[in-house]
Amino acid sequence: MSVSVRIQPTAQVDKTAEIGDGTTIWDLAQIREQARLGRSCIVGRGAYVGPGVRIGDNVKLQNYALVYEPAELGDGVFVGPAVVLTNDYYPRSVDAEGRQKRGGDWEAVAVLVAEGASLGARSVCVAPVRIGRWALVAAGAVVIRDVPDFALVAGVPARRIGWVGRAGVRLVERDGEPGGWECPATGALYDEKDGELVERA
Repeated sequence: MSVSVRIQPTAQVDKTAEIGDGTTIWDLAQIREQARLGRSCIVGRGAYVGPGVRIGDNVKLQNYALVYEPAELGDGVFVGPAVVLTNDYYPRSVDAEGRQKRGGDWEAVAVLVAEGASLGARSVCVAPVRIGRWALVAAGAVVIRDVPDFALVAGVPARRIGWVGRAGVRLVERDGEPGGWECPATGALYDEKDGELVERA
């Protein structure tokens, strides 16, 4: 583990976990075996990263975020306070005969969060699901289906209510340009077609 990694004394980091340079892990956080965190990540107080989870560079996990295996988070992902990424589509403590289920009794499924996406406070992503690049999940939303790139989703269950750009600001439609969108913060332009949004070159 690099000397540039900062780990608070009350955090639990398994010796098999890989922690990238410049990463900070705060009090009471737990990083399980074989987890891999990239460079310059921030893991907040009480956050949990499950066995084998893959996390890119410059990712922020806010306080008490729960990232269960086999989740994968791309570079620049933001996970707000108390967010939950689940891993069992049919959760049960016991099987149909009443016997307690163990690790080998079920198949873990992943939440995949692509580059730059943000998950608002207390949102829940029900695996298996993919959150697209630079998408924004509103606080308290429950995501049960894939979220397109740049989509703004909210509600229970979450549905698309708009588009956002890389700055996270809601895009506005361009006058006289059907399917054309613009970021009021950066001026970046986007085109919508068939329910998808792409950046203009």
